[in-house]
Order: sequence, then C-alpha cells, then structure tokens
Amino acid sequence: MKGIIFDFNGTLYWDSQLHYDAWRDFSKLLRGYEFTQEEMRDKMFGHTNEDIIEYAIGRKPSKEMVEKYAKEKESLYRKRCLLDKENFKLAPGAVEFLDFLKENNIPRTIATMSEWDNVEFYIKEFNLEKWFDINKIVYSDGTIPGKPAPDIFLIAAEKIGLAPKDCIVIEDAIAGINAAKSAGIGKIIAIASLEPIEFYKKIEGVSKIIKNFEEINKSIFKKEITLKK
Repeated sequence: MKGIIFDFNGTLYWDSQLHYDAWRDFSKLLRGYEFTQEEMRDKMFGHTNEDIIEYAIGRKPSKEMVEKYAKEKESLYRKRCLLDKENFKLAPGAVEFLDFLKENNIPRTIATMSEWDNVEFYIKEFNLEKWFDINKIVYSDGTIPGKPAPDIFLIAAEKIGLAPKDCIVIEDAIAGINAAKSAGIGKIIAIASLEPIEFYKKIEGVSKIIKNFEEINKSIFKKEITLKK
C-alpha cells in the first residue's frame, strides 16, 4: 500500500454516540419518534444530512429545510463535543500513527461526509494541520453523493495522487465500507469504535478489523517505502 485515507467520525474521532444522541433528538422533531439503533447504523453513518432528513420525513426536503435542521443539529453536536471533555480527543493510538505517517511521508488524507462547519471545528480543535494538507481533505460540500457511493474515496485518492487500489481506507460505518469497496480501494480496515468486532466479520470486503490504531501493522507500507526507524 502506498497511501491511506481516513474516514473521520467514529474513526479518527470516536464521536458516534454524540451523533446518535443529536440525531435522536432531531428525529423526534422531524417525525415524532426516535430513530432505532438499526436505522442509525444503516441510514445515518456515512450519509449526508440531506439523505438523513429525507429518510426521516419520507420525501425530498427543501433546501431551506436541510439548511435549517442540519445547522441546528450540527451546532448541538459540537456543543456536546466540547462538553464531553473526557472523550474530546483523537482515537487511541491515532496521534502516534499519524506521526509515523508524517515522518515517513506516506500520502494521506481524510474523506468525511461531515460538512465544512464541522471539518473546520475538527481542524481547529484537533490541530489537524499538523498531519494533513487541509486542501486535500474531502468533505460534504453539496456536490458529492453520500456514502455508499464511491465518489468521496475516488476524489480522495486523486487528491493524494494515487490509484484507489494503492490506498488503504479506514472506516467504521457500513456505508463507508461499501463506498470504499465500490471505489476499488486496495485494503479496507474496519475500526470497532462503537460496534463489536463480530459485527464487521460479516461484512464483505473488510481486510482487517482493529480496536485502535496501535493494532495497525506499519510494515504494510514497507513494499513501497523505506520506513524511518
């Protein structure tokens, strides 16, 4: 493998429960009752805010409706992030792994269905400029179809100058794994940040399942790159 693409939410930052809580509140507002856990897993993670709102109300929402509810939901989510001081940090082993990638000049970027307000928040709060070229981060800008469409990973691979087959993708969501598979990504690693390991064993296309970034075997890059000790 020559490079790596990270999903962000539930992957580099373990915030899935915060999104669960925020969308549960908004699903009650949109349709009168909460999303079930299965709905959250299948219809929320990896999808755009527009996709989620459309699913909740059962019809195509207006642009104004999407903008209003998405901004309210994401603002609530960011407040919850800041209040959750104990968990408001990058995932276990992520800092050390990102340092390794930077030291060895391994091409890397983030491909997230978060919108810019959240991405900007992550850049500032987690100092992502230390490890990533901000101009190469791919996010939901209103033009990219939500996962499981492959577009976001195809764009991310192009941004770091690699063919999809030469990239690793690290994901936690079914939609993201399916998007990576459809994009022809060479190796898909699932990180069990919220779901149990057994959950990913049933998903076709997953090459490896990890519980944290310390479990990634760095020698996966050795065929193309002489790593620094």
